[in-house]
Amino acid sequence: MSALDGRVVIVTGAGKGLGRAFALDAAARGAKVVVNNRNRVVDDAGRGPADHVVAEIRAAGGDAVADHGAVEDPATADRLVATALERWGRLDGLVTSAAVSGPQMLHSTTPENLRTVLDVNVVGTVLVTAAASAVMRKHGGGRIVLVASTAGLHGEPTVSAYAASKGAVIALGRTAAVEGARRGVHTNVVLPYATTQMTASGMDPRYAGLMRAEAVAPLVSALLDPASEVNGEVIVAAAGGIRVADAVEGGTVRFPADGVGLAAALAASRAGDRHTYPEAQAAFQDFAKELRP
Repeated sequence: MSALDGRVVIVTGAGKGLGRAFALDAAARGAKVVVNNRNRVVDDAGRGPADHVVAEIRAAGGDAVADHGAVEDPATADRLVATALERWGRLDGLVTSAAVSGPQMLHSTTPENLRTVLDVNVVGTVLVTAAASAVMRKHGGGRIVLVASTAGLHGEPTVSAYAASKGAVIALGRTAAVEGARRGVHTNVVLPYATTQMTASGMDPRYAGLMRAEAVAPLVSALLDPASEVNGEVIVAAAGGIRVADAVEGGTVRFPADGVGLAAALAASRAGDRHTYPEAQAAFQDFAKELRP
């Protein structure tokens, strides 16, 4: 018996690339999948990417249904959850893979491009996650995997809006993990490296063949496993390897009163004890305690 047998999972952006790999892997492990992907391109029969993934799942003996909504539309979030509940009577997991990149350097960023990227990557992720989380909390648990990027962790030239959006997704995931813990709703964030339609043009050719989307999918399925107790982690993944990431603060030092020597003070902080926290209030309390006279 597979760990995901009988579980119901929503995967957004599941028509191609990483999302497709996540949907297929979850289905192969027994999950019933709501496959979401907006129809930008359809074939002669009027079928879009989500329909083709559903066909693959069904041909392999699985169960899936397609949804063609845009994640930034509030109606899509409600419909995805309703589809899972009406068709299978439950919702156990969510993977938010829908995203756009919209490459533009910061000084060239247009309001239109910024809004598009933030709407899909941030608003769309928040809306679907909120709707799924509400049901999971009510029903006693669930597993959520938010797909972000190391661009949101480290920044990346030429994709300022995308980097900002993925940084927001990382913060969202850490917040959701704390909020959902007592209700059995675990949330984790995966930062994948994979050669996909979005990344192919910028992928280092030395590693393009190694960075298969399918190699990241088992991690996502493991995080969807109801037996998994992993919560609040940010995990870099590629080619069968993983690396945990975290928000880190350095040691506490006093700001030089005259402002001179700031670089040296920052270097001392960087060389000091490293601090990680589950959420911002814990960080504040610790910082304030160290500064108290």
